[in-house]
Amino acid sequence: MRTTVGIIGAGPAGLLLARLLHRAGIESVVLESRDRAYVERRQRAGILEQGTVDVLREAGAAARMDREGLPHHGIELRFDRRRHRVDFPALTGGRSVMAYAQTEVCKDLIALQLAEGGPLLFEAEALEVTGADTTSPRVRFRREGRESTLVCDYVVGCDGFWGVSRAAVPEGLSRTFERTYPFAWLGVLADVAPSHDELVYARHERGFALLSMRSPTVTRAYLQVPDGTDPRDWAAPRIWDELDRRLETDDPAWTLRHGPLTATSVTPMRSYVHEPMRHGRLFLAGDAAHIVPPTGAKGLNLAVGDVTTFARALVHHRDTGDPSRLDAYSATCLRRVWQAERFSYAMTTLLHRAPDATPFDDRIQLARLDRITTARSAETDLAEAYTGFPLTPTERKSR
Repeated sequence: MRTTVGIIGAGPAGLLLARLLHRAGIESVVLESRDRAYVERRQRAGILEQGTVDVLREAGAAARMDREGLPHHGIELRFDRRRHRVDFPALTGGRSVMAYAQTEVCKDLIALQLAEGGPLLFEAEALEVTGADTTSPRVRFRREGRESTLVCDYVVGCDGFWGVSRAAVPEGLSRTFERTYPFAWLGVLADVAPSHDELVYARHERGFALLSMRSPTVTRAYLQVPDGTDPRDWAAPRIWDELDRRLETDDPAWTLRHGPLTATSVTPMRSYVHEPMRHGRLFLAGDAAHIVPPTGAKGLNLAVGDVTTFARALVHHRDTGDPSRLDAYSATCLRRVWQAERFSYAMTTLLHRAPDATPFDDRIQLARLDRITTARSAETDLAEAYTGFPLTPTERKSR
């Protein structure tokens, strides 16, 4: 097989890239190791930045999102039994976010790709990327028990942290930066209407809690738990009791709605960046190149930024013959990645209580939260970061 762009991975990044390339008249083939049902039920992120929403609309992939997604114009910070709302549009010139699950984004993009786009091959396991430093990189893959080779002009690795793409970058050229956190998130889905119409981020002496949603009838919630926690140790009554305690407030008008749990899982917390994000004609995107703790809701949105940057650079090269934007791909993406890492780290250390936290550490957290809730400049910095960092240097200058 031969194509212009070989895309490894049919998560939201790989699928969106295929869609953007199709709209630009550029051929691609998507290889996904899992079956379609698995991809469409994989639970991940649920908050889309303003820039992600804009790109999905630009790609003609936003019709259902605009019908069913839940626009959010702020978040609530809760600490010391206090409630404080951060008003995104008022602080960012009108920017906001959208609650719309990654599973739904994938369903929409898969349907469009199968109806209009190039080949999307499920259960096609990428085994190796070779020739990244040549003009014809190749992806060796296995499907239906047979090995085949996809010959490309470019390869984009959207295959996650454990995929094969990153291994094609020579070890001598790679640099990695990482931090692991001594806690995790216990996440639950519950068949009950959300208790608040925006996300609630709570700092409590017992640990962090997040109240979110998947739809008007489904609540998504998280609790900080020790790293290595077994979700089977947390029965529903214990989870609701802990959420009640960590979300407590002096506002008598607010209560937490309880309902039957339909899913429980534990997510480890880590930060990771691989540099560079490009080697020859191999480009890394999403979790193949970087991971952020979920506190800042940046993972999916960073991946969208990566593939949008690549697609725009490739179109520019095709139309003008100028390869400079492709050459700058890694540097362009990494500026945004490191800002997202900074924000995610700041939010994580602001709201989570470390196992060895001292009274001094507690007071510093409360002082940071008080600063955000009383100083417009600090609140604006949070709102601008949460609603999304610019996708390109040009966009950065315009803001």
